[in-house]
Amino acid sequence: MAATAAAADHQRRADIVRWICRTHGWFGLWGAVLGLLMGFSGIFLNHRNVLKLPQAQERSRAQLALPDPVPDTPEAMSAWLVTALRTDGPPSSSRIEGARPVPWADKSDKSAPALTQPAHWVFNFGGPNETIQADYWQGNRSIGINTTRNGIVATLTSMHKGSGMPIAWILLIDTLAGSLIFLSISGVTLWVLTTRRRALGLTIFGASLAAVAGIALSSF
Repeated sequence: MAATAAAADHQRRADIVRWICRTHGWFGLWGAVLGLLMGFSGIFLNHRNVLKLPQAQERSRAQLALPDPVPDTPEAMSAWLVTALRTDGPPSSSRIEGARPVPWADKSDKSAPALTQPAHWVFNFGGPNETIQADYWQGNRSIGINTTRNGIVATLTSMHKGSGMPIAWILLIDTLAGSLIFLSISGVTLWVLTTRRRALGLTIFGASLAAVAGIALSSF
């Protein structure tokens, strides 16, 4: 009876290990390409001051005349910019600041007229290889257009940081992050279930945890 129970327990353990191995492999395959991309670009970002790889960025500035009448809302301005700049889609991000008193105004003189800073709208278009920023101060008859064209290294850097990337890319990177979490947990679980040299493993894990905690705490 005891032998039967031990055999059943061993079989369940083996089934769990096989399932984790298969799932671990599929998750690893899903994140392999993205992992390589994020790994290489991460090494460059981490050591960019030492490696000094050419980012090959080209920047240009221009002023674009606005139509008459000037779009009077951020939504209208965004729609007009899509047509005027011939972009592939709406802005990837925007920053809308309403009109407000200027911070340098002399508040001690109550008789002086209040100085107000006009509304400021910033729209960002493009992707990792090229970004277009439209900068508008309400009341102007033109809008500033700043264009940045990236080389291969700068493009990879932008993809790593998510700069100018669509929501689909951000969600894809989220799946990679989830895969890494699962791979870490499943890797430790496989080690616990299949390895008997646990003292050595726990020592390595403890040393890794202490190193991470030490580096993190040293920044405070």
